[in-house]
Amino acid sequence: MTKTLLFACDLSAENRAAFARAIRLANESGARLDVVHVLDPHLPRQALQDLEQAVVAEMESMMTDIREDYALSSPASLIQTVAGAPYAEIIREAHEREVDLIVLGAHRKRGQPDLVGGTTLARVLRGAPCPVLSVSHLATQDWNDILVPVDFSLACRHTLRETLKRFPEARLTLLHAWDIPGERELGSDSDYARWRDREVGRLRTQLEREIEQMMADFEDVPELSLELEQGDPLEVLMNRLRRQPPDLLALGSRGQLGRQGQLTERLLAEPHCDIMVCRAW
Repeated sequence: MTKTLLFACDLSAENRAAFARAIRLANESGARLDVVHVLDPHLPRQALQDLEQAVVAEMESMMTDIREDYALSSPASLIQTVAGAPYAEIIREAHEREVDLIVLGAHRKRGQPDLVGGTTLARVLRGAPCPVLSVSHLATQDWNDILVPVDFSLACRHTLRETLKRFPEARLTLLHAWDIPGERELGSDSDYARWRDREVGRLRTQLEREIEQMMADFEDVPELSLELEQGDPLEVLMNRLRRQPPDLLALGSRGQLGRQGQLTERLLAEPHCDIMVCRAW
């Protein structure tokens, strides 16, 4: 069965980068690209019919312009409108079409995490039945370096498999945040420091063994590196993104890094890179 990518188009200028990325991904994977715009269901019936025709024509024109701007070929596509609550309709369409991936533009209220939680993007990330891409960078940027935070939960393992399946030639960096008890109280003690170093070495060996076991499921294993950083997982991740942003961040929608709501809000309000969020199972 042909794979289907779903792109939710809001017709904004900021949405063009995500539209271009969706077209590029559809071309590269041989998938059909379904482009959907969600209309207000409370408009009068005649107004909805007239608006539907105008919106479809606008999306077709936008797709042509973007393909010409980025020199992209035309994928198999379906352009439609639906009516309802945007986040609910996007999730519903993803279920009914059995899509392989949802592509959305990035949240436009940058630097305002308190405004992110109830947005369409945040709600789709929480409820989608498939991976969701939040795109803010130009489609000409290749995803060569991918950062995957790891805690070896079910969500983490699923995310790693999805990333390896979709981007087998990329370089993956696995980031694990650790916290050894007693650091605040005994950090300056030389005996404690030696014990801590031994514990960190043991942790790295254990993590490398876990990674080898996960990689055994794949024939072609890409270039991998493991980074261990001390501290709160959320803060470790945000500092890593500011210091050395990857091309793509891949993480699970549940269970990973704790404080999931705060994590989503921080990442969407401060998008240092494109983000792929995968379901936990």
